[in-house]
Amino acid sequence: MPKHEKNDVELIRTWTLSPAATMGSSVRAKGILQELQSRVPATSKKSLALDGSDIILAMSASEKAVFNAAAAVVSRAMEDVETLPVIPREIQDILTIKVGERHRWLADGRLPSAGTRTVRLNGRARRITFHVFDPKVVEDLLDRGAVDEWREEDAEAKAENRRKAAYKAKLTRSLKKAAKTEKVNKGKPDDAASQLRGWEEFDVDGLLR
Repeated sequence: MPKHEKNDVELIRTWTLSPAATMGSSVRAKGILQELQSRVPATSKKSLALDGSDIILAMSASEKAVFNAAAAVVSRAMEDVETLPVIPREIQDILTIKVGERHRWLADGRLPSAGTRTVRLNGRARRITFHVFDPKVVEDLLDRGAVDEWREEDAEAKAENRRKAAYKAKLTRSLKKAAKTEKVNKGKPDDAASQLRGWEEFDVDGLLR
């Protein structure tokens, strides 16, 4: 609730976020609240609060004009709240994925981007740009359990890469060993002949000259 004394709050209006809007995510609900707060006048921002899945606007009776203006803004925004782009922290909570997974699947195209958004960090001059996602696409991924499939695919690919790496390492060791053996054999061309019985006497007799 806003920072008003209970006996001072006389103007209250409530809007309920639908399951399609939040997709079962409290992080998404908080993100929607922040989006609504960014749309109302700055003086009304702290008068908007989130209680479960309810967006609550509360002000004192003396702020009726400001209250009505803010309520009108929120009412208009609530008409298309289900289509608000899903931001990174929200999609991670909705799909229960890690940052690394989001980056990997975004990079390989499995997680389609709906564009980018640039915002200024609170109290800082620096801006950050990040990808956002279509809520309908996110809902579809959630409904068909795509994340489990992707994780299984990644595990199989990782295992295959390990097998390939192990085979490559084994082949490299074999080639090095073969090259070393060949080098040793070239350095001792008469070793095999010297082991023949009677070779020295045969050589002394000059039969090869």
